[in-house]
Amino acid sequence: MKTMSNVDVFAVTRELNDILSGARVDKAYQPLRDTVIIRFHVPGEGRMDVVMQAGVRIHRTDYPPENPKIPPSFPMLLRKHLRGGIVREVRQHSFDRIVEIEIEKEQKYTLVVELFSKGNIILLNQEGEIILPLKRKTWSDRRIASRERYEYPPSRGIHPLRYEIGELEEMLKNSDTDLIRTLARNGFGGLYAEEIILRSGLDKKRAASTLSRDEIEKIESAINELFKPLRDLKFNPHIIKNGEGDVLPIELMVYRDREREYFETFNEAADEFFSSIFREELRKVHEAEWEKEVEKFRKRLRIQRETLQKFQDTIDTSTRKGDLLYAHYAAVEDVLRTIRDAREKYSWKEIRKIIADARSKGMVEAQMIQEIDGMGNMTLLIDGERIRIDPTLGVPENAEVYYEKAKKAKRKIKGVLQAIEKTEREIEKVEKRRDDALRNIMVPQKRVKRKLRWFEKFRWFISSDDFLVIGGRDAGTNEMVVKRHMEPRDIYLHSDIHGAPSVVIKSEGREVPETTIQEAAVFAASFSSAWTRGFTSLDVYWVHPEQVSKTPRSGEFVARGAFIIRGTRNYIRGVPLKVAVGVVDHDGERVMCGPPSAVKKRTDNFVVVKPGYTKKEALAKAIKSKIDPENLFQLEDFVRVLPPGKGDIVTGD
Repeated sequence: MKTMSNVDVFAVTRELNDILSGARVDKAYQPLRDTVIIRFHVPGEGRMDVVMQAGVRIHRTDYPPENPKIPPSFPMLLRKHLRGGIVREVRQHSFDRIVEIEIEKEQKYTLVVELFSKGNIILLNQEGEIILPLKRKTWSDRRIASRERYEYPPSRGIHPLRYEIGELEEMLKNSDTDLIRTLARNGFGGLYAEEIILRSGLDKKRAASTLSRDEIEKIESAINELFKPLRDLKFNPHIIKNGEGDVLPIELMVYRDREREYFETFNEAADEFFSSIFREELRKVHEAEWEKEVEKFRKRLRIQRETLQKFQDTIDTSTRKGDLLYAHYAAVEDVLRTIRDAREKYSWKEIRKIIADARSKGMVEAQMIQEIDGMGNMTLLIDGERIRIDPTLGVPENAEVYYEKAKKAKRKIKGVLQAIEKTEREIEKVEKRRDDALRNIMVPQKRVKRKLRWFEKFRWFISSDDFLVIGGRDAGTNEMVVKRHMEPRDIYLHSDIHGAPSVVIKSEGREVPETTIQEAAVFAASFSSAWTRGFTSLDVYWVHPEQVSKTPRSGEFVARGAFIIRGTRNYIRGVPLKVAVGVVDHDGERVMCGPPSAVKKRTDNFVVVKPGYTKKEALAKAIKSKIDPENLFQLEDFVRVLPPGKGDIVTGD
């Protein structure tokens, strides 16, 4: 399987650093044992997922897999330490297959992603000590475990972007193997070693130590030419299509005859390449997990069927033995009578000797007796069937013992058949669940990001009277709503509760009716911290733009996202916290969340939501399944518009 090379890591980290610098860490997931997904919030762009597969790859992804219902401990620890932290830098250590993501929160953390060997993902504190690794490992000179100081593995070879020709010459002259192996083992890897030799025109099987100065200069020239795009940061990301595939940030002559597909960024190319492989790996993992679940029932079914077969064999064998005793009634009765008579005179040991002598003389009754145990129970051979009998009982009584065994087995068969039928139904159910899960949940689908209109960067809705209402999502967007988008004839709404958004009704020069102000009040209340606290109502006030100021009085301080209100506030008391989510047509189809009266005016396809107990993402899934059956929108579109915190769908609205 393809794993990222040093060159791949160079390209991917340069791009990730440009993308993620200043991004906020959101959540971490672990869909597979060696794979972690971290979700970031990038200013101006929104959600971004980065996949880290130990020993294989790291890149942004538009194919986020389904998250485990019960998260493992490692991503939970990442959430605990990193959530809300700001990414300061993404870098490659030296020119190795090691990526470091520096994140600043109450302290500096470093997330180390090792892509060599079987790889690892390790969280470090600001002192460079390991908080927790994905995998604990120990070598003779290096130990990866909690509270150990993180030590880099020894660097091998030369840095292709920063080296002197003397280093290259020393490496080649001191080699005890051929040219291809020497380059591959000293930091270039097999593929790039092949490329260097191809560009230099030398024989790859040539002993490296025998190269002349001119030949070493050819190697140096080939290295410089090959890695010039890295020095200039001019990548040409592409996927090699036919044959054994590959993904590369620069052009290679070794693939000159192969079909290519080009991409704008190496992250995008890597995502397309690795995600197709990852989907298959994910399918196999989930199939194996479901196979274990199904196999539990199949094993139970096998045992039940074996039990059924044993009962059926018992019925057949016991009935046959009883019938044989009756079919040879006279002969068996003679044997029993002879044994009973002999028992009055002889011990069992003597009787066994007498029978052995009689058998050797060819006596018929003696030939029938196969064995007599210490308790006197006999085993007879009748028509090839060995039948154990009690000599103290008559033929009918011995036959009845076998008939009774058959009856008991028959009585048990009914229960076994019912158990088998129940298990078969359970297998059908679990196989259906498996098929549905593998078909609908397991395989990651590409997350196509919809281009947002300017107002979708804020909270927003269109009122029943066709007024656009916008509100801030956080301190920064509260500032933007007021400073950039509030105009003289607009209406400003807010609440006295901490964590309330700044809401603006865009009048476009029109008179704002009371119905729109009432709806905007519901909007302002529902998107405040009152929702998270489980309130059912809240007081909201509205004022004119000229009453909203950022200028404090002497000795006052106005925090970012907060404003000073001067003059009379127009309060609307007991505003209910309740919103509706629907798919509306406003300059194209989009998901809108706002007061139920406003959403009902624009669509019949909606649900009503109130503060509750369902987590936001689960609530978004439930809403999406109800109003987006054709899967026109991403789950993120629904998560994005919902109020902060938990909620429940209101039935009957």
